[in-house]
Amino acid sequence: MENSILNRLLFDPAYLIFGLAGLVAILLIVVIVCIFKMRALFKKYDLFMRGKDGESMEDSFLKVYGDVEILKQEDKSNKDMIRAINTTLNRSYQKTSIVRYDAFQGMGGQFSFVMTLLDRNDSGVMLNCIHNRESCYLYIKRVVQGECDVDLSKEEKKSLEEAKSKH
Repeated sequence: MENSILNRLLFDPAYLIFGLAGLVAILLIVVIVCIFKMRALFKKYDLFMRGKDGESMEDSFLKVYGDVEILKQEDKSNKDMIRAINTTLNRSYQKTSIVRYDAFQGMGGQFSFVMTLLDRNDSGVMLNCIHNRESCYLYIKRVVQGECDVDLSKEEKKSLEEAKSKH
C-alpha cells in the first residue's frame, strides 16, 4: 500500500483517526443531551395536553381570546369615563375660601362674609354677604383666571388670595 492516500499525509494517520473518534464522541454526547431535552419537552407537552382533545383546546383558546376582547372594551369604556370625569372636575369648584368680617362698626359677631369658589383655572364666583341690623345684602362677582373686573374690598381680596393659594 505504498500508493495509499494515508502514506502521502505529512502527519501520522493515527492522529486523524483519534481526532475523528473525538469528534464522534462529542457528537454522541450532543445527541444524548438533545434526547433528554426532547423527553423533558415531551413530558411537559403531555402534561399540558392530558385530558384535552384538540377541539376542547381550541375552545379554551377562543374563550380566553373572547375574554381578552371583553376586557379591552371595558378598558376603553373606563378610559372614556375617566376623561369625562376629568373634564367635569376641571369645571367644578375645587378651591374655596370664606372670610368673615364686621361690615359696620359696633355690630359685633362678624355676620358678614365673603365666600370665593374657584375651579382649577382660578375662575369662578365671589359671594359677598353684607349683614346689618335691618337687612342682609348679597353681591356676586365673577372671577376669571384669578382676576376680577371690578374693584375688590380688602376682605374680598383676602378671600380670593386664600382660594387661589389652595391646590
